[in-house]
Amino acid sequence: MKFYTKKKRMPQIIIVSLIDILAILLIFFIVTTTFRKQITQVNIRLPHSETATPSAATSHASIILALRGPNQVTLDGKPVQMEILSSALQNARAASPDRSFAMQVDRDAPFALVVHALDALTKAGLKNVPTFTEPKKNQ
Repeated sequence: MKFYTKKKRMPQIIIVSLIDILAILLIFFIVTTTFRKQITQVNIRLPHSETATPSAATSHASIILALRGPNQVTLDGKPVQMEILSSALQNARAASPDRSFAMQVDRDAPFALVVHALDALTKAGLKNVPTFTEPKKNQ
């Protein structure tokens, strides 16, 4: 006696519904990425310390890189252009290798200027340079 046996079908993945989901995801990602804005500048308010005291060693023995206002950069009291800051730092380091470096940042200095100064310090081979702000003025 011969019984009827079903032929086994190969398993299949139905992709029609997957194409719909893919289209919805594609539309979602296109819409969400077109509304993203590039942020080019970060505004940071530097905090004031109520208990910090000035250090005599930092202010007298160090070569101070001062960043004031929008584009005022001074190295040990002498104005320096931002384009040649790295080479000026290297020259100052070679001229007095026994002195350390410190960076003084004014509250009105833009953050981009600070980043450029940090890049110049790194290019000059100076790392972990202490950074401070001006003491709070009595009003």
